[in-house]
Amino acid sequence: MHHNSPTQNQKNSSMFITSEFTTARNLFPYNDIHKWLSYGHDGKHPGCDEYYFGRREFSFTLENDVYLRYKSFKSASALEHAIKSCFPYKIDIGAVYSVDPDKRHAYSQTGTNVFTPVERELVFDIDITDYDDVRYCCSGADVCSKCWPLMTVAIKVIHTSLKEDFGFKHILWVFSGRRGVHCWVCDPKARRMTNEQRSAVAEYFRVYKGNENNARKVALMGYSLHPFLARSYVDFLKGFFEGELQANQSIFSTKDKYDKILEMISYEDIQSELREKWEKSANRSSLSEEAISLVRWEQLKNTLQSKKHKAPTLRMCVEEIVFTFTYPRIDLEVSKQMNHLLKAPFCVHPKTGPSRRVCVPIDPNNCDEFDPLAVPTLSQLIEEINSGGSKMGVDDDDDDTDSSLLGKSIKFFRSSFLGPLLKSCKVDPSFI
Repeated sequence: MHHNSPTQNQKNSSMFITSEFTTARNLFPYNDIHKWLSYGHDGKHPGCDEYYFGRREFSFTLENDVYLRYKSFKSASALEHAIKSCFPYKIDIGAVYSVDPDKRHAYSQTGTNVFTPVERELVFDIDITDYDDVRYCCSGADVCSKCWPLMTVAIKVIHTSLKEDFGFKHILWVFSGRRGVHCWVCDPKARRMTNEQRSAVAEYFRVYKGNENNARKVALMGYSLHPFLARSYVDFLKGFFEGELQANQSIFSTKDKYDKILEMISYEDIQSELREKWEKSANRSSLSEEAISLVRWEQLKNTLQSKKHKAPTLRMCVEEIVFTFTYPRIDLEVSKQMNHLLKAPFCVHPKTGPSRRVCVPIDPNNCDEFDPLAVPTLSQLIEEINSGGSKMGVDDDDDDTDSSLLGKSIKFFRSSFLGPLLKSCKVDPSFI
């Protein structure tokens, strides 16, 4: 359908796109992204592959959901030119392929299957929507200060394991821009994993195995926890469950909430005993919802403890409840396949509107301090540029960036992730 003259909405959209283009031109750190994804293949070291970056897949999502896959660029300037020309709403990063993704059709005509992914960061995707059955403040894409700590705990559990159990050092955590977090593991042994190896790592983290039709969504095998799970339980999950989660969600405070928990207990007589006790006290308590929830949690634990000798299957019930509510719910399929795409850091969430937030890095060592609601929005960045408040050149390492909205995020990316990564590339030839 064609219109002779633009509508007001189209005019507003055009103005917004022009402003967003200015933001992309000024703030996206092209050189930093190029340095990261080149991994030292800059031609200055023996054995460098000058075509390495050019074999990396990028995908662009354009206006009206036009989706362009298998784009590739020889340099940071070529990437910058393409972004300024195409003006994508979203930028995704894929694998490094055996040949230039842009020329894959030419190679396919030879009759040989030479176009295949050969390297890709080990990635993880955790979305708050997968916790909808254990959060009562929000649902769907909504997120607030009461449920975001679920993401914080997920970062702590996975980051600690990646470092201590697998020995990875170069790990980048990024806010997805709306409702979750992404993790990029960039060590050489992670980037060169086969799909089978990636699946094995993903399965290592699999604990949450249920669906909405299962009362018990977590199955902890045996009568003791795997060392990784035991460490996660003691260091992160138990304290969070009995502290922040109870304070924010009060998961035992009402019948519809505690009934879901009682169903996780495999003995109906214990369920009935606790349910009857809680129903009788429901209208007599002057305690707050949080206090009621904590009292009932202690009653449940004490009851299960007293029955363990009669019912061996109850030995891990407390832990199963805690894991059900707090353990990271990873989209495992994202981690298993080398050719999976993941949104680039420093782009914005693709949902339309000026309130889109930037995908900024998260410091895993201080993730308790991260507030997703305080992340700069696109409209704020546009306003900053239009007011002349942003003096930074994002590809100038010497600029004082702290005063700009994205300054601290870019500075953290450079100093805590990119700098150590590039140093490893220089001192260890096997790294590249």
